[in-house]
Amino acid sequence: MMEKRKIEQIHPVLCHRIRQQVMWPDQPLSFVQLDQDEEGIHHGYYTEDKLVGVLSWFFEDGKAQFRKFAVLPEFQSKGIGTELLTYGLDEMRRLSVKQVWCNARIEKSDFYTRFGLERTTERFQRKGKEYVIMRMNLT
Repeated sequence: MMEKRKIEQIHPVLCHRIRQQVMWPDQPLSFVQLDQDEEGIHHGYYTEDKLVGVLSWFFEDGKAQFRKFAVLPEFQSKGIGTELLTYGLDEMRRLSVKQVWCNARIEKSDFYTRFGLERTTERFQRKGKEYVIMRMNLT
């Protein structure tokens, strides 16, 4: 029997635990809560009714930034992140977003190039991690 999978829009509070477990396990839950969470759109990936992946989108001037993209470790490398980001990009096109962008951890940036995002020359460090800004035009 095939496992049941679905992606849907979720309340931001549902994102916090997965964000913490995947991205900043050594930090308190408050560290992964964003002031703008209430203004964003959040997608959750469920398998057998268990939330295993999250992706958050924030909007400004016709552009959308995706942030806090996380899949639980035991569910990684199963195509869930690919499905979640593909779904999100399709939603952004449906919403007529002109450009999407993200602050990608350098070691994860190859993943995003598979979707058409391009690395910019803009790089920075935060909390000891190296990031590159990546962008893709949708129109």
